[in-house]
Amino acid sequence: MAPSRQATAPPAFVRMIDHPVRWRLLTALAGSDHRVRELVQLVGQPQNLVSYHLRLLRRGGLVTARRSSFDARDSYYHLDLDRCSAELATTGAALHPALREPAVPPFGGSGPRWSHETSVLFVCTGNSARSPIAEALLRHHTAGSLDVASAGTSPKPHLHPGAVQVMAAEFGIDLADQQPRRLAGLEGRRFDAVITLCDRARERCPEFKQHPRRIHWSIPDPATASDADEAGFPAFRRAAADINTRVRHLLPALASTD
Repeated sequence: MAPSRQATAPPAFVRMIDHPVRWRLLTALAGSDHRVRELVQLVGQPQNLVSYHLRLLRRGGLVTARRSSFDARDSYYHLDLDRCSAELATTGAALHPALREPAVPPFGGSGPRWSHETSVLFVCTGNSARSPIAEALLRHHTAGSLDVASAGTSPKPHLHPGAVQVMAAEFGIDLADQQPRRLAGLEGRRFDAVITLCDRARERCPEFKQHPRRIHWSIPDPATASDADEAGFPAFRRAAADINTRVRHLLPALASTD
């Protein structure tokens, strides 16, 4: 008896990534959020073709887009690495049950190890919410084994109460005594990675002499969200969860550079 069409057709994920342009887009977005014109340069294809394949990736649930907070005419594209991981596991299991990867704890255990010399800087505009949250989470999840800092291009006088509250409630991390820091003056320090967390800060972040890896995470400012002042600070919960996921995916990339 001939095998059924359902049994012989490759999974939808395989069909989605089995195109050279889409694969190059996924590879570019795996390391950083990008705008269309940047992706055009990175993949070396016309904008209309890049936009077409981005639409397919969005339709497949692998890529999301959000308007830039710096220039609303632009959009930043983001790769959902958790979705990719789940699809890869499902694809492996479709080929053979032994290829389904077991769930692995995101931190600790037998995971990657990092050099004490590895240094990371998180940057946003006010250094009052997103970048201190990222700094605290990366330090927490690596047990202080990395040199981690955060700063703002135009720092606020104090951390936002929502950032302090969500870190204490969701992660047991106390940021009450932390103060925003000014980015100016840090250009002389050595960093392996400089990560901007807001679109405005990305445009204003200076170049560093040591040419660290530049990464952008386009994350909305929770302080300006419509529900930022509601009980429980849901906007800050969303931001912290997004940052925590991105930090989890950052860790193996940092370990691979040691």
